[in-house]
Amino acid sequence: MTGVDGRSGKRVGWVELYFDLVFVFAVGQVAHGIVADPHWARAAAALGLFATLWWTWIGFAVLYNRRGDDSRVADRLFVLAGTIPCGIAATQAHHVFEGHPAIFAAAMAAVRLILAAAHQWPRTGADQRRISWGYAFSAVLFAVSALLPHHGLLWALALVQEAGFLLLGDRQDRRRGERPTREKRWRTMLAPPRDPSLAVDSAHLAERFGLFMILLLGELVITVGTAALERPADDLGYWLALAGGLVLAGALWWVYFSSAVEIYERLLGFSGGNPALAYSLYAGGHLLPAFALLLMAAGVNLALHESPPHAAAWFTTAGLAIYLAGTRVFAAGSHRWSFALARVAALAATVNLAFLDRVLPAPAVVLVIAVWAVAMAVVTAVLRRRSLTHLDQDPVAFLRQVADRHGTDGKAGA
Repeated sequence: MTGVDGRSGKRVGWVELYFDLVFVFAVGQVAHGIVADPHWARAAAALGLFATLWWTWIGFAVLYNRRGDDSRVADRLFVLAGTIPCGIAATQAHHVFEGHPAIFAAAMAAVRLILAAAHQWPRTGADQRRISWGYAFSAVLFAVSALLPHHGLLWALALVQEAGFLLLGDRQDRRRGERPTREKRWRTMLAPPRDPSLAVDSAHLAERFGLFMILLLGELVITVGTAALERPADDLGYWLALAGGLVLAGALWWVYFSSAVEIYERLLGFSGGNPALAYSLYAGGHLLPAFALLLMAAGVNLALHESPPHAAAWFTTAGLAIYLAGTRVFAAGSHRWSFALARVAALAATVNLAFLDRVLPAPAVVLVIAVWAVAMAVVTAVLRRRSLTHLDQDPVAFLRQVADRHGTDGKAGA
């Protein structure tokens, strides 16, 4: 069993793929919620709901990455049990938008009780017990939120503390009272964890997230096909919409799988499975790009309606800009200020493509956005070789450059 470039690692389990199908149904309902009320306030609410579902999925991904095994019946049963409350939560997502989150919150509490039990049996160490008690605390928070009118604060508290106990870096320096230098923080991010049981399998995690991104891209393809079929006639708008949507989905696939996926796996492999780096690259780093795919799916869906709202184009272009920035495909191209300026200009131009809806019909705007996405995919392909060469020569400098351009300072690994 091998990873992308021959490094050994476990493969994604069949039960994990089944879990993902149920979970994609849940996040698909988030995109449908945006379509039902196409305003930025609804999009912000959808991001919060998606983050709640996202960290639920992260819990199972990390569980199976560290200790899951398809050959053990108990591991499969825990994952299968998790599909039931996740499926219930999916059917209740629209009620959250309407201000009735009780059943959704109860389902999230049930999922975390399952995760708490999964980390308790079989017991493998103090860290697993700590994670188990952390999920039990989150379950209490979600259960209490089901009884209160204002649930957002309790949900945020639950997610923050889950992020804290699930993927932490080494903290021994702080316990000794030392203040690590900035350079040492970068090197800590690329150092294997002192406790081998906390190490993350880079090949499995790369494949797991890659497959999930494929499923989210599938949501965009289904949206394009469904919206095109709902048009009253196979006119020019129909063919523009169908071609534009499918070209856009293909370009998004290329941006991620021709560049980002390999860079992420190599970085995590260099670190020996450092959990803090895994948090930066995958658990936290993929949150916005994954949501961007849903935002684009909602935008394309709205653009193909008979009377599309102005928000349709903005959702699509803003989603594309977030996706390009979040996948960090431009992060390590060059240190020169001219390249940094070109990167900012490219992202700004991506968003401003939405103004084309003032002069072009919505299906034509989708096609133009798709062509622009293809151009961005070509740029990422050109930068890929430069980035991989830089990474192989000096992974610490590469990580510093990537993080500097995304507003972080390496403290997550301290």
